Amino acid sequence: MSDTIDEASLDELERRAFSYFLYEVNALTGLVRDNTRPASPASIAGSGFALACYAVGAERGYISRAEAAQRARTALRFLWDAPEGKDPDGTANRGFFYHFLTLDTGRRVWDCELSTIDTTIALAGALTAAVYFDRETSAEHDVRWLADAIYRRVEWPWSMGGARTVSLGWHPESGFLACGWRGYAEALMLYILGLGSPTHPLPSDSYVTWTETYRWARIYGQELLYAGPLFIHHLSQCWIDFRGIQDDFMRVHGIDYFENSRRATYVHQEYGRRNPRGWAGYSTACWGITASDGPGCATHAWAGKRRTFYGYHARGVPYGPDDGTVSPWAMLASLPFAPEIVLPSVAAFDAAYPEAKHDYGYTSSLNPSFRSRASTPSLEAVASGGWRSPAHYAINQGPVVLMIENYRSGLLWRLMRQCPYVVTGLRRAGFLGGWLGSRSAEVSGS
Repeated sequence: MSDTIDEASLDELERRAFSYFLYEVNALTGLVRDNTRPASPASIAGSGFALACYAVGAERGYISRAEAAQRARTALRFLWDAPEGKDPDGTANRGFFYHFLTLDTGRRVWDCELSTIDTTIALAGALTAAVYFDRETSAEHDVRWLADAIYRRVEWPWSMGGARTVSLGWHPESGFLACGWRGYAEALMLYILGLGSPTHPLPSDSYVTWTETYRWARIYGQELLYAGPLFIHHLSQCWIDFRGIQDDFMRVHGIDYFENSRRATYVHQEYGRRNPRGWAGYSTACWGITASDGPGCATHAWAGKRRTFYGYHARGVPYGPDDGTVSPWAMLASLPFAPEIVLPSVAAFDAAYPEAKHDYGYTSSLNPSFRSRASTPSLEAVASGGWRSPAHYAINQGPVVLMIENYRSGLLWRLMRQCPYVVTGLRRAGFLGGWLGSRSAEVSGS
């Protein structure tokens, strides 16, 4: 048995994850299904990941460039033309999109919120497509125009709702959610795109106000900016290369966000090794706790104790919640940060859990402890019962594609270095150094 995985195996994992965006999409709207459960609606974040993944697919030859551009144009044209305004049955308002939409009409479902972070992911995907599709064909020209227009339409200051930081979302029935972004989170990308807007930018002090809520921690010998779920350490870095660039907060601590994510990756593996709650399966080969699907709200005995299990939930390390559910895709998406531990972990996981890989790649999550009748927690617990998610999720598949590609070629990072809005947003947030340059290169008027 190999103690690592080779290039061909990585390509297979990337191709499988990419195939989600080929098949779980509505051909007329370009919207992507949130997950593979029957009757699942589209998610605007999943549709944004698709836009970025089409660039990867074209580059890797998983799909022709012409088809990739046409798919991107279809989605962007729909988002540009979709109903805007306060209508609770619409698609967007003030440039922000509702979290979940019907696949065929793009109308809001489930009384969901107008989501600031899910809109951000959609915009990141759109801007990726705009940079990548740079040829003078009709489709590629439309991709560039539409992506730019959709981004410029967003009214970022409105999303603050009169507060000092951006709100998580808004409902047409009740207004802004009570919670704003607080603590280190996936909102890093949100603030960068908001600050970079040439039409309706966020005020620069909104970013500083947000970073004042950060929490520095020392965990298992690693000093880092704390965020419990592993996906937080991935999401913004699917697009932005933070190696060597720092904002004021990171300058004080002498690291960058990339190094912070490397340390978080080690923390997650070490948590798997220590397994402080005694769950089945956890090890240096089975780790990655994040926001994920779960076995459902239930309480039952495990290892002599009554344990609580959750459905879809934001799980975290080391303070929890942790109900024994791990997400192999989150481990794989950490590849650019610490390949020296991720590659051997993935190889060992493949050997221990061959049943966890399906048509679209790894199952979104598994819980070897749930309903297991094994008397002793072990790597074999899944075979004796356990639980595996029956669904694949777009927001899991996207990071797998983008982060494997960043490890292999740095494609997304190179593309977004060329996006003027990202560069402006970084500089307005106070980032300096590395590929971004010094303060003397700061964009005029920022």
